[in-house]
Amino acid sequence: MLRFIVFPVVLLSLSAVAQTSPGSPVGLWQSIDDTTGKPRAEIRITQAEGVLTGRIERSLLPTPAGATLLCTLCPDDRKDKPLIGLDIIRQMKASSDGQTWEGGEILDPDKGKLFKLRLQLQDSGNKLQVRGYVGPFFRNQTWVRLS
Repeated sequence: MLRFIVFPVVLLSLSAVAQTSPGSPVGLWQSIDDTTGKPRAEIRITQAEGVLTGRIERSLLPTPAGATLLCTLCPDDRKDKPLIGLDIIRQMKASSDGQTWEGGEILDPDKGKLFKLRLQLQDSGNKLQVRGYVGPFFRNQTWVRLS
């Protein structure tokens, strides 16, 4: 009789833990410049077959009317492609902790540089720590979830 009472209680507590977990970085994020502290762009992170990709959905920087900004400094297949719609995050995979994604790269389109990347959810999934690094050198940004 006791196991009929204990088992549902355990299931309920497990489902409560699952509901309060921070989730995943899939969604729309506002990138915040690590130097100025001002919003720069909206980035849409999607997932397919366990791999995350992030695209620039909208620039928040002043742009001349009708102008199409291109990634003129990009080093690979993204060279001279429009910034809007550009993949800046590629090949990210979840770590075993469920709150960190690694193994991919991020592109800084302003400088045309590629960095190894680590993403980590913070603040119950409302913020995303974005750490781009080369060897021991790194830059951090904190992005804010929009949806």
